[in-house]
Formats: sequence, structure tokens, C-alpha cells
Amino acid sequence: QVQLVESGGGLVQAGGSLRLSCAASGTFFRLYTMAWYRQAPGKQRELVAHVTSSGSTNYADSVKGRFTISRDNDKNTVNLQMNSLKPEDTAVYYCYADFFTGEYWGQGTQVTVSS
Repeated sequence: QVQLVESGGGLVQAGGSLRLSCAASGTFFRLYTMAWYRQAPGKQRELVAHVTSSGSTNYADSVKGRFTISRDNDKNTVNLQMNSLKPEDTAVYYCYADFFTGEYWGQGTQVTVSS
């Protein structure tokens, strides 16, 4: 089992920044593919960004150039730096891990961007 705990959400004005962190359990964190998803009210959950075990990253078009995903294998954490936030970024953000034992989700953290 992999446990994921997110932190760093909150309320911010448009144009501001937030940094989300996700702490993961497990000895083999460096082998996990990690990702951030988000779900806005009335919408489907969508992929925001992911980082593979080798460090390759991918982003949704809507966040390219504004968000940066990074991982620290020594601390078993994955972070999402969010800059130039827009009201449409408002959502619950979920940390996700993919390992051969299965897929795992955090409990989510709310991000609200006011206009």
C-alpha cells in the first residue's frame, strides 16, 4: 500500500502562486510515476502534470508554462509549483501514484483562485 498526503492548498488571488506538496510512503518511491490531477465542481477529474521515475514530465496544455512538477526521491515527495494562477485553476487537487502494486490517490487539497 502507498499512502499519499497532500498539503499546500488555499485561497490566492489571480496572478498569485501556490506550491502543493505530496508526501508518499513506501521504500520504492523512486520507482513510482507521480502525478497531480484536479477536479473542479461539475467537471471530470483531469491530469495536470506527471513525472516518471526517470524524471520525464508532461503537462496539460492549460498549465504549460505556469506549473512545474518536481520530485525529491530522498524525501519521498512530489511538488507542484503553480504560478500565474487563474480563477479556472480552482479545483480540488489530488496527488496520484502509479506503481506495479496499483494506483493510489491522496485525499485532495482545495485550491481556490479569486478574480
